[in-house]
Amino acid sequence: MPLKICVAQLNYCVGDMPGNAQKIIDAARLAYADGVRLLLTPEMAICGYAAEDLFLRRSFIAACDDAVNLVARELAGLKGLTVVVGTPTHGDSGRGLRTKSVEVHQRHNAARVLREGAVIATYAKRELPNYQVFDERRYFTPGQGVCVFEAGEGADAVKVGLLICEDAWFEEPARLAKEAGAELLAVINASPFHVGKGGERERMMRERVLATGLPMVYAHLVGGQDEIVFEGHSFALQADGALAGRAESFRENLFQIQAERAPGAIHLVADEVPLRSAEADLWDALVLGVRDYLGKNGFPGAILGLSGGIDSALVLAIAVDALGADKVRTVMMPSPYTADISWIDAREMAARLKVRYDEISIVPEFEAFKASLAGEFKGLPEDTTEENIQARIRGVFLMALSNKFGAIVLTTGNKSEMATGYCTLYGDMAGGFAVIKDLLKTTVFRLAQWRNENDPYGTGSNPIPERIITRPPSAELRADQTDQDSLPPYEVLDAILQRYMENDESVEAIVAEGFDRAVVERVTRLIKINEYKRRQAPIGIRVTHRSFGKDWRYPVTNKFHA
Repeated sequence: MPLKICVAQLNYCVGDMPGNAQKIIDAARLAYADGVRLLLTPEMAICGYAAEDLFLRRSFIAACDDAVNLVARELAGLKGLTVVVGTPTHGDSGRGLRTKSVEVHQRHNAARVLREGAVIATYAKRELPNYQVFDERRYFTPGQGVCVFEAGEGADAVKVGLLICEDAWFEEPARLAKEAGAELLAVINASPFHVGKGGERERMMRERVLATGLPMVYAHLVGGQDEIVFEGHSFALQADGALAGRAESFRENLFQIQAERAPGAIHLVADEVPLRSAEADLWDALVLGVRDYLGKNGFPGAILGLSGGIDSALVLAIAVDALGADKVRTVMMPSPYTADISWIDAREMAARLKVRYDEISIVPEFEAFKASLAGEFKGLPEDTTEENIQARIRGVFLMALSNKFGAIVLTTGNKSEMATGYCTLYGDMAGGFAVIKDLLKTTVFRLAQWRNENDPYGTGSNPIPERIITRPPSAELRADQTDQDSLPPYEVLDAILQRYMENDESVEAIVAEGFDRAVVERVTRLIKINEYKRRQAPIGIRVTHRSFGKDWRYPVTNKFHA
């Protein structure tokens, strides 16, 4: 019988070693009954990824060891089944040294190969990423060995070369596996999503396959973990680089691949799910990020301020797709400057999505604040101070409702605002989770239009009133205000932000592309002086290769100008 392989593309939770172990056990039993004899779990499946400084705790590593041993014991009776479990391990040279001044780690990002109750091999990741959201050199030491094991039985048994994530982005680990006799590469991964990452992975793995002449099974996890989302998208490649199969993205899946012996190479057979649009992937990433952040942290629901503007409208649509209408509450908080069309559109959208909608005027509180401060502000004109007071009153209302009823406040600020400081500290920034923190304003508009044309979760078509998408955006904190009173046009602003913030281009390089120098200087200055705000913002979902979060680590006090 040809070797049947299964990728346990499952949603693992950081720190839930017993729960993750049970997921692996259940998946293995189901797959085994279907004829599978090699089960691959993703990188760090036993503890979830990324566990960050939990990796520094010896008790955490010990709990991972206990969970791996549990998997081995529970699956011992499944004769002929080989299971690869991603897990952290202590290094061979001991547990390292840790004092208040010195840290020397002897831990590995590793995988245990289990068969019939025993650990038959252990492989430690050789290439440790330390860029973007990765901090693996903070926690692990590189492995030095090669792992090739046999899966299956008799003439159809296959020699499998095991690699972990970053190993497959370099030439040497795969070459060494082939030299050690591997006929098939198995790559287990925890590779965070950003738009376009799935295609990038397939292209890079195709290079590795063509360099070695070996087919590959790429095993990936799915789920949200704080600001990071993993989309699944496991796949298999033939020895000539052709796609053999691809699992569904953003869904748990027991993705099966059959390895058949053919002249010259192992031939892989699997189902293929087609690639989708960038907007479809982006939407699913945001929905999964919200669902898992609330679900894994035990929040009963979400609450948000619905302003009648595009940002809060998009966040509401995402939240309903993620949680269901019954777990989402909206509050409209009109001020003296709120246009009638804002509350009309907010009411309409809430009705379309069937969520709870309340209106609480902030006018009395705003007037009370102004009266209390009248003596201090005597003779001074109104300015951003009064604008910020309105935003902060709204933040207080939302946080009070959150405290009383337990629902988390979803903030509605976008990346363009976070970059330039066009947001109020302790006001519209107040909340627990920033859903669209990594979406530029132009992407917000594009994604809102996409959601109106698509209903991927069956919660209602065309949920966003068209006027919300087409009207000029405004914070509505003073009379006749629009965003462009304070910011360049968003198509210009976002293009500069992409070049400067996401791609690290210099001011001179951006100006050379035809952008006005004064505008570029102004935008980059705003990015620099608003770092202190971003440090105090809630975490949000990462969907680009450079987000304001783990990807962005700049000092607040900083005299350098790029």
